[in-house]
Amino acid sequence: MRFALVTILYLISTTVCMAQYDFVVAADGSGDFTTVQAAFNAVPDFRQNQTTIFVKKGIYKEKLTLVTSKTKVRIVGEDVGQTVLTYDDFAAKKNAFGEAIGTTGSSSFFIFADDFIAENITFENSAGPVGQAVAVRISGDKVQFINCRFLGFQDTLYAHGEKSRQYYKDCYIEGTVDYIFGWSTAFFENCTIFTKKGGMYITAASTLEDTAHGFVFLNCKITGDVPDHSIYLGRPWRPFAKTVFINCQLDRLIKPEGWHNWNKPDAEKTSFYAEFNSKGEGANNKERVLWAHQLKEEDLIDYTLNKVLGEKWWID
Repeated sequence: MRFALVTILYLISTTVCMAQYDFVVAADGSGDFTTVQAAFNAVPDFRQNQTTIFVKKGIYKEKLTLVTSKTKVRIVGEDVGQTVLTYDDFAAKKNAFGEAIGTTGSSSFFIFADDFIAENITFENSAGPVGQAVAVRISGDKVQFINCRFLGFQDTLYAHGEKSRQYYKDCYIEGTVDYIFGWSTAFFENCTIFTKKGGMYITAASTLEDTAHGFVFLNCKITGDVPDHSIYLGRPWRPFAKTVFINCQLDRLIKPEGWHNWNKPDAEKTSFYAEFNSKGEGANNKERVLWAHQLKEEDLIDYTLNKVLGEKWWID
Protein backbone atom coordinates (compact mmCIF):
# COMPACT_ATOMS: atom_id res chain seq x y z
CA MET A 1 0.00 0.00 0.00
CA ARG A 2 2.81 2.36 0.95
CA PHE A 3 4.70 1.56 -2.26
CA ALA A 4 1.59 2.25 -4.32
CA LEU A 5 1.08 5.60 -2.56
CA VAL A 6 4.69 6.63 -3.19
CA THR A 7 4.34 5.65 -6.84
CA ILE A 8 1.15 7.69 -7.21
CA LEU A 9 2.73 10.73 -5.56
CA TYR A 10 5.75 10.42 -7.83
CA LEU A 11 3.57 10.24 -10.93
CA ILE A 12 1.54 13.25 -9.81
CA SER A 13 4.73 15.20 -9.11
CA THR A 14 6.21 14.28 -12.48
CA THR A 15 3.01 15.20 -14.31
CA VAL A 16 2.85 18.60 -12.58
CA CYS A 17 6.52 19.20 -13.36
CA MET A 18 6.15 18.28 -17.03
CA ALA A 19 3.06 20.48 -17.32
CA GLN A 20 5.32 23.50 -16.81
CA TYR A 21 6.97 22.88 -20.16
CA ASP A 22 5.78 23.15 -23.74
CA PHE A 23 7.68 20.08 -24.92
CA VAL A 24 9.38 17.18 -23.15
CA VAL A 25 12.30 15.27 -24.65
CA ALA A 26 12.97 11.77 -23.34
CA ALA A 27 15.21 9.15 -24.92
CA ASP A 28 13.01 6.38 -23.50
CA GLY A 29 9.92 7.62 -25.36
CA SER A 30 8.09 8.95 -22.31
CA GLY A 31 8.03 12.53 -23.61
CA ASP A 32 6.81 14.35 -26.71
CA PHE A 33 10.05 13.66 -28.61
CA THR A 34 12.98 11.30 -28.32
CA THR A 35 15.51 13.80 -29.76
CA VAL A 36 16.30 17.41 -28.96
CA GLN A 37 16.44 18.33 -32.64
CA ALA A 38 12.88 17.15 -33.14
CA ALA A 39 11.77 19.45 -30.32
CA PHE A 40 13.65 22.38 -31.87
CA ASN A 41 12.02 21.70 -35.23
CA ALA A 42 8.57 21.78 -33.59
CA VAL A 43 9.01 25.32 -32.25
CA PRO A 44 6.94 27.79 -34.31
CA ASP A 45 9.04 30.20 -36.35
CA PHE A 46 9.59 33.65 -34.84
CA ARG A 47 7.28 32.97 -31.92
CA GLN A 48 6.68 36.05 -29.73
CA ASN A 49 6.46 34.03 -26.51
CA GLN A 50 9.04 31.74 -25.00
CA THR A 51 8.96 28.02 -25.83
CA THR A 52 10.30 25.90 -22.97
CA ILE A 53 11.69 22.42 -23.59
CA PHE A 54 12.40 19.98 -20.76
CA VAL A 55 15.05 17.33 -21.44
CA LYS A 56 15.03 14.24 -19.25
CA LYS A 57 18.22 12.59 -18.07
CA GLY A 58 20.12 10.79 -20.80
CA ILE A 59 22.94 11.03 -23.31
CA TYR A 60 21.62 12.53 -26.55
CA LYS A 61 24.13 12.05 -29.34
CA GLU A 62 22.95 14.57 -31.91
CA LYS A 63 24.52 17.23 -34.10
CA LEU A 64 22.16 20.06 -33.24
CA THR A 65 21.14 23.25 -35.01
CA LEU A 66 18.83 25.92 -33.61
CA VAL A 67 18.05 27.95 -36.73
CA THR A 68 17.53 31.71 -36.78
CA SER A 69 13.72 31.46 -36.95
CA LYS A 70 13.45 29.47 -33.68
CA THR A 71 13.63 32.48 -31.36
CA LYS A 72 12.98 32.57 -27.60
CA VAL A 73 13.72 28.93 -26.90
CA ARG A 74 14.49 27.87 -23.33
CA ILE A 75 15.86 24.38 -22.77
CA VAL A 76 16.02 22.90 -19.25
CA GLY A 77 17.80 19.70 -18.31
CA GLU A 78 16.59 17.37 -15.58
CA ASP A 79 20.10 17.13 -14.14
CA VAL A 80 23.21 19.01 -15.30
CA GLY A 81 25.47 16.00 -14.84
CA GLN A 82 23.14 13.49 -16.44
CA THR A 83 21.51 15.47 -19.25
CA VAL A 84 24.19 15.46 -21.92
CA LEU A 85 24.00 16.77 -25.50
CA THR A 86 27.02 15.43 -27.35
CA TYR A 87 28.60 14.78 -30.73
CA ASP A 88 32.09 13.82 -31.89
CA ASP A 89 32.98 15.75 -35.05
CA PHE A 90 36.40 17.43 -35.32
CA ALA A 91 38.02 19.92 -37.70
CA ALA A 92 40.20 17.43 -39.59
CA LYS A 93 37.31 15.03 -40.24
CA LYS A 94 36.45 14.71 -43.92
CA ASN A 95 33.04 15.42 -45.43
CA ALA A 96 31.46 13.48 -48.30
CA PHE A 97 33.73 15.30 -50.79
CA GLY A 98 36.92 14.45 -48.92
CA GLU A 99 37.31 17.98 -47.55
CA ALA A 100 38.09 18.80 -43.92
CA ILE A 101 34.95 20.06 -42.19
CA GLY A 102 36.96 22.72 -40.34
CA THR A 103 36.58 24.28 -36.91
CA THR A 104 33.06 25.59 -37.48
CA GLY A 105 31.96 22.35 -39.09
CA SER A 106 33.10 20.40 -36.04
CA SER A 107 30.50 22.03 -33.78
CA SER A 108 28.21 19.72 -31.85
CA PHE A 109 25.58 22.47 -31.44
CA PHE A 110 24.98 25.53 -33.63
CA ILE A 111 22.94 28.32 -32.03
CA PHE A 112 21.82 30.87 -34.63
CA ALA A 113 18.61 32.05 -32.93
CA ASP A 114 18.27 35.02 -30.58
CA ASP A 115 17.00 34.87 -26.98
CA PHE A 116 18.12 31.30 -26.31
CA ILE A 117 18.39 30.10 -22.69
CA ALA A 118 19.87 26.83 -21.45
CA GLU A 119 19.77 25.58 -17.87
CA ASN A 120 21.15 22.44 -16.22
CA ILE A 121 22.57 20.95 -19.44
CA THR A 122 25.95 19.47 -20.38
CA PHE A 123 27.18 20.37 -23.87
CA GLU A 124 30.00 18.19 -25.13
CA ASN A 125 32.28 17.51 -28.04
CA SER A 126 33.42 13.95 -27.38
CA ALA A 127 35.97 13.67 -30.21
CA GLY A 128 38.83 13.82 -27.71
CA PRO A 129 42.28 15.47 -28.10
CA VAL A 130 42.26 15.53 -31.92
CA GLY A 131 42.67 19.24 -32.58
CA GLN A 132 39.82 21.74 -32.96
CA ALA A 133 36.51 20.24 -31.89
CA VAL A 134 33.77 22.66 -30.86
CA ALA A 135 31.04 21.77 -28.36
CA VAL A 136 28.85 24.86 -28.90
CA ARG A 137 29.03 27.64 -31.51
CA ILE A 138 26.87 30.68 -30.73
CA SER A 139 25.92 33.31 -33.29
CA GLY A 140 22.57 34.43 -31.84
CA ASP A 141 22.13 37.50 -29.63
CA LYS A 142 20.97 37.60 -26.00
CA VAL A 143 21.98 34.02 -25.21
CA GLN A 144 22.15 32.70 -21.64
CA PHE A 145 23.61 29.60 -20.03
CA ILE A 146 22.77 28.95 -16.38
CA ASN A 147 24.38 26.09 -14.45
CA CYS A 148 25.62 24.40 -17.62
CA ARG A 149 28.75 22.42 -18.44
CA PHE A 150 30.87 22.68 -21.59
CA LEU A 151 33.18 19.73 -22.17
CA GLY A 152 35.90 19.35 -24.77
CA PHE A 153 39.57 19.89 -25.52
CA GLN A 154 40.70 22.47 -28.12
CA ASP A 155 38.13 25.16 -29.05
CA THR A 156 35.38 23.93 -26.71
CA LEU A 157 33.26 27.10 -26.62
CA TYR A 158 33.00 29.21 -29.77
CA ALA A 159 31.50 32.62 -28.96
CA HIS A 160 31.18 33.26 -32.65
CA GLY A 161 28.71 36.06 -33.41
CA GLU A 162 30.27 39.49 -33.94
CA LYS A 163 27.15 41.18 -32.58
CA SER A 164 26.26 38.40 -30.15
CA ARG A 165 25.92 39.05 -26.41
CA GLN A 166 26.16 36.06 -24.12
CA TYR A 167 25.78 35.50 -20.37
CA TYR A 168 27.19 32.50 -18.49
CA LYS A 169 26.32 32.04 -14.83
CA ASP A 170 27.45 29.23 -12.50
CA CYS A 171 28.84 27.29 -15.46
CA TYR A 172 31.75 24.88 -15.84
CA ILE A 173 33.92 25.18 -18.95
CA GLU A 174 36.86 22.90 -19.69
CA GLY A 175 39.40 22.48 -22.45
CA THR A 176 43.04 22.64 -23.46
CA VAL A 177 43.86 25.28 -26.10
CA ASP A 178 41.87 28.45 -26.92
CA TYR A 179 38.84 26.77 -25.42
CA ILE A 180 36.91 30.01 -25.00
CA PHE A 181 37.28 31.93 -28.26
CA GLY A 182 35.58 34.16 -30.80
CA TRP A 183 34.22 37.62 -31.63
CA SER A 184 31.28 37.82 -29.22
CA THR A 185 30.83 39.85 -26.08
CA ALA A 186 30.51 37.31 -23.28
CA PHE A 187 30.11 37.78 -19.53
CA PHE A 188 31.10 34.86 -17.27
CA GLU A 189 29.89 35.09 -13.66
CA ASN A 190 30.74 32.62 -10.87
CA CYS A 191 32.04 30.11 -13.40
CA THR A 192 34.72 27.43 -13.09
CA ILE A 193 37.25 27.50 -15.92
CA PHE A 194 39.22 24.22 -16.00
CA THR A 195 42.32 23.63 -18.12
CA LYS A 196 42.95 19.96 -18.86
CA LYS A 197 46.18 18.08 -19.44
CA GLY A 198 47.83 19.29 -22.64
CA GLY A 199 46.47 22.81 -22.23
CA MET A 200 48.28 26.08 -22.92
CA TYR A 201 45.84 28.95 -23.49
CA ILE A 202 42.42 29.61 -21.95
CA THR A 203 41.00 32.37 -24.15
CA ALA A 204 41.51 33.50 -27.75
CA ALA A 205 39.33 36.55 -28.30
CA SER A 206 38.93 38.10 -31.74
CA THR A 207 37.00 41.18 -30.65
CA LEU A 208 36.24 43.74 -33.35
CA GLU A 209 37.92 47.14 -33.05
CA ASP A 210 34.65 48.99 -32.48
CA THR A 211 33.27 46.48 -29.94
CA ALA A 212 33.61 47.81 -26.39
CA HIS A 213 33.95 44.48 -24.59
CA GLY A 214 35.13 41.00 -25.46
CA PHE A 215 35.27 38.41 -22.66
CA VAL A 216 34.66 39.47 -19.05
CA PHE A 217 35.15 37.01 -16.17
CA LEU A 218 33.69 38.05 -12.80
CA ASN A 219 34.17 36.06 -9.58
CA CYS A 220 35.35 32.99 -11.50
CA LYS A 221 37.67 30.18 -10.46
CA ILE A 222 40.52 29.46 -12.88
CA THR A 223 41.88 25.99 -12.19
CA GLY A 224 42.91 22.71 -13.84
CA ASP A 225 45.06 19.59 -13.68
CA VAL A 226 48.07 20.88 -15.63
CA PRO A 227 51.60 21.66 -14.32
CA ASP A 228 52.22 24.78 -12.25
CA HIS A 229 52.87 27.99 -14.19
CA SER A 230 52.10 26.44 -17.58
CA ILE A 231 48.94 28.24 -18.76
CA TYR A 232 48.29 31.66 -20.30
CA LEU A 233 45.06 33.51 -19.51
CA GLY A 234 44.73 34.37 -23.17
CA ARG A 235 46.21 35.27 -26.53
CA PRO A 236 44.84 37.50 -29.32
CA TRP A 237 43.31 35.57 -32.19
CA ARG A 238 42.69 38.94 -33.85
CA PRO A 239 44.44 42.30 -33.23
CA PHE A 240 41.84 44.02 -31.01
CA ALA A 241 41.19 41.13 -28.62
CA LYS A 242 39.71 42.17 -25.27
CA THR A 243 39.65 39.96 -22.16
CA VAL A 244 39.30 41.00 -18.52
CA PHE A 245 39.36 39.01 -15.25
CA ILE A 246 37.76 40.68 -12.20
CA ASN A 247 37.85 39.29 -8.64
CA CYS A 248 38.88 35.86 -9.94
CA GLN A 249 40.65 33.04 -8.12
CA LEU A 250 43.69 32.04 -10.19
CA ASP A 251 45.29 28.76 -9.23
CA ARG A 252 48.97 27.97 -9.55
CA LEU A 253 48.67 26.82 -13.17
CA ILE A 254 48.78 30.41 -14.51
CA LYS A 255 52.12 31.63 -15.87
CA PRO A 256 53.53 34.69 -14.08
CA GLU A 257 53.53 36.67 -17.35
CA GLY A 258 49.81 35.92 -17.74
CA TRP A 259 49.30 36.70 -21.43
CA HIS A 260 50.79 35.70 -24.79
CA ASN A 261 50.94 37.83 -27.95
CA TRP A 262 50.51 34.85 -30.36
CA ASN A 263 53.85 35.92 -31.85
CA LYS A 264 52.19 39.11 -33.09
CA PRO A 265 54.12 42.08 -31.61
CA ASP A 266 51.67 44.56 -33.15
CA ALA A 267 48.81 42.92 -31.22
CA GLU A 268 50.43 44.14 -28.01
CA LYS A 269 49.49 47.68 -29.04
CA THR A 270 45.86 46.97 -29.95
CA SER A 271 44.73 44.17 -27.61
CA PHE A 272 43.33 44.95 -24.17
CA TYR A 273 44.07 42.37 -21.49
CA ALA A 274 43.43 43.29 -17.88
CA GLU A 275 42.82 42.06 -14.34
CA PHE A 276 41.43 43.48 -11.13
CA ASN A 277 41.93 41.98 -7.68
CA SER A 278 43.10 38.57 -8.91
CA LYS A 279 43.59 36.18 -6.01
CA GLY A 280 45.44 32.90 -5.53
CA GLU A 281 48.87 31.56 -6.38
CA GLY A 282 48.43 32.43 -10.06
CA ALA A 283 47.87 36.13 -9.35
CA ASN A 284 51.46 37.25 -9.85
CA ASN A 285 50.41 40.71 -10.96
CA LYS A 286 53.89 42.25 -10.65
CA GLU A 287 55.28 39.79 -13.20
CA ARG A 288 52.64 40.24 -15.90
CA VAL A 289 53.66 41.29 -19.40
CA LEU A 290 54.18 45.04 -19.64
CA TRP A 291 51.43 45.47 -22.23
CA ALA A 292 48.71 44.05 -19.94
CA HIS A 293 46.71 46.23 -17.55
CA GLN A 294 45.74 46.29 -13.90
CA LEU A 295 42.35 47.97 -13.53
CA LYS A 296 41.62 50.50 -10.81
CA GLU A 297 38.50 50.58 -8.63
CA GLU A 298 37.05 53.44 -10.65
CA ASP A 299 37.40 51.40 -13.86
CA LEU A 300 34.90 48.80 -12.66
CA ILE A 301 31.96 51.00 -13.59
CA ASP A 302 32.63 49.96 -17.19
CA TYR A 303 32.44 46.24 -16.35
CA THR A 304 29.03 45.84 -14.76
CA LEU A 305 26.67 43.36 -16.34
CA ASN A 306 24.55 46.20 -17.65
CA LYS A 307 27.51 48.03 -19.20
CA VAL A 308 28.98 44.94 -20.83
CA LEU A 309 25.79 43.41 -22.22
CA GLY A 310 23.95 46.67 -22.81
CA GLU A 311 20.50 46.05 -21.33
CA LYS A 312 18.82 44.10 -18.52
CA TRP A 313 17.49 41.33 -20.70
CA TRP A 314 19.04 38.59 -18.54
CA ILE A 315 16.74 39.27 -15.59
CA ASP A 316 13.52 37.20 -15.63
